[in-house]
Amino acid sequence: MKLDSLLQLGLDERDVTVYRALLKLGPASIREVAAESGVNRGTTYETLKQLASRGVVSYFPRGKRRVFQAEEPERLLQLGERRQQALSQAMEQLRSEVIPELKQSQARFNPGNVRFYEGDDGVELVLRDILDSAGKDPERGYAVISTKTLRQHLYRPFPNFTKQREARGIRVRVIAVGEGGDEAEYAERKWLPSEADADASYIAIYPPKVAMITLAARDYPVVVIIDSAAIASTQQLMFDTLWRLL
Repeated sequence: MKLDSLLQLGLDERDVTVYRALLKLGPASIREVAAESGVNRGTTYETLKQLASRGVVSYFPRGKRRVFQAEEPERLLQLGERRQQALSQAMEQLRSEVIPELKQSQARFNPGNVRFYEGDDGVELVLRDILDSAGKDPERGYAVISTKTLRQHLYRPFPNFTKQREARGIRVRVIAVGEGGDEAEYAERKWLPSEADADASYIAIYPPKVAMITLAARDYPVVVIIDSAAIASTQQLMFDTLWRLL
């Protein structure tokens, strides 16, 4: 039985073991559940109390003892729906209140505005950051300067990036250094001639951020993200000027 979906509900393996034992037994005492599940009696009792607080286990008195009973498995769906609703409310509060308030107290520029990443994970982080940021104004989109030598490595960790960008209608203008580059929807491309292969470089301008990717030894990606409206504005001005000249 795959436990991933149950773990996402906030249950752990012990919770699942105890619940399944109780489901198999029907109404049962703590001692019976402990014997069936293989979990010690004290831990079984604490686990049953936690499951009862989540609404997937109930109990009733039988003489001087307390008897536990597993609720129908469909109750897990309700647990998931409550968790999903709480997460949605938390996300909305983050967007509308918490993040704006935190950004007001953030220093205009500090060393934390420059971030360094390495490897394919760093590249994927940049690409997802571009989608999230540019997706707020897809018509404006973002701008890219990219060399031929880096293109083959760029989408390795995020092969469906372009499809996601197109699905969200995010526009991009690309200045390609050297030949090549695939045509895509919502994308404009101009070429900057290069007599020889330029050093691997990818610069993405998506105000207020600028991301730069290059390759170290053995094609190992190195990533820098600068979160600065001033720097992004200057880079955008330089890009727009070069775009008009090509």
